[in-house]
Amino acid sequence: MEAKVYNQKGKEVGKVSLPETIFGLPWNGDLVHQVVMSMRSNTRAGTANARTRGEVSGGGKKPWKQKGTGRARHGSTRSPLWVGGGVTHGPLSEKNYDKKINKKMKTKALYTILSSKLRDGEILFLDSVSLSSIKTKDAQDVLNSLSKITGFERLGTKRKNTAFMSIPAKDTTLVKSFNNLPVISVDEIRNINPLLLVENKFVVMTNPEETLKVLSKKATVK
Repeated sequence: MEAKVYNQKGKEVGKVSLPETIFGLPWNGDLVHQVVMSMRSNTRAGTANARTRGEVSGGGKKPWKQKGTGRARHGSTRSPLWVGGGVTHGPLSEKNYDKKINKKMKTKALYTILSSKLRDGEILFLDSVSLSSIKTKDAQDVLNSLSKITGFERLGTKRKNTAFMSIPAKDTTLVKSFNNLPVISVDEIRNINPLLLVENKFVVMTNPEETLKVLSKKATVK
């Protein structure tokens, strides 16, 4: 299994051999759904909290006497029936949304999504990307060049979450240059995960050799 490798100007410069164990897996929708939903659940802050009738202020005195007024009986203004009263069955901050994800499941889901994106022509391999200084214009020029590659014409057309670019190591110049472009996000390849992949249509992988080493190590992590 081979894929074309381009430079940051959009010119083909070679090919890379891809392992079947990472880019040749069949689609497994149930696994991907379970892992992605678990990861989304783990990102929930769980800070929403509604006060019950025992937590709101006021209501110490009975609004009016029980009988003889012609109005409905009420014992407290803290009742959920009153404006400013407590909330019945509202969200509580002590609720925990965390879900445990098996590392092997997470890794296989990652490989499954990468395999699907490769088949759909949504993964672009670049030999390297480098910018001399922190400049959004230079980053936009790179994006424009990559958009000329067949199959990646829509790389910069959406407003956000169009592409994720992985880099082998931390590069402040690169990250800050692309930071003002909402269509693409840049991060180290070691931080790649299933949720990040499903939230972006295209994946741009720089330095294929180093990228494959990091992806292969994920399968051996215990």
